[in-house]
Amino acid sequence: MLNWKEVVRLSREGNVPPVKRVEKTTFEWREQLSEEQYRVTRTAGTERPFSSEMCTKFEPGIYACVCCNALLFNASDKFDSGTGWPSFNQPLTPEAIAYNSDESHGMIRVETVCNVCDAHLGHVFPDGPAPSGLRYCINAVALKKVG
Repeated sequence: MLNWKEVVRLSREGNVPPVKRVEKTTFEWREQLSEEQYRVTRTAGTERPFSSEMCTKFEPGIYACVCCNALLFNASDKFDSGTGWPSFNQPLTPEAIAYNSDESHGMIRVETVCNVCDAHLGHVFPDGPAPSGLRYCINAVALKKVG
């Protein structure tokens, strides 16, 4: 299980290699995604907090990347953080997520991206519940429920 120290190390030293890669042109991504999905996942945007029902739904299942269908999170690791975005305490597998150091907006944060297609998902913070202590704060438009 990942912890904050390991996430920071990965963001600075390099991520676990993905099991596969999906790469498309800007035109192909724009054709596939809605305007909001494209803005968030391909240009590192953020959806408005509390704009999705996904924050309050806790049915069993798996969440995948809206861009490439890579499996990212298990609903059993989802929790209500009260932040307005779906939150998880760990990824489905260590290689599902890639981490980038993000020093924008006058803060030091760790950006989370899909390790298969580089879609911006959100950020991870060290204030989540046990056992990992992590809070993956993820844009709902970057996810789709697949099971």
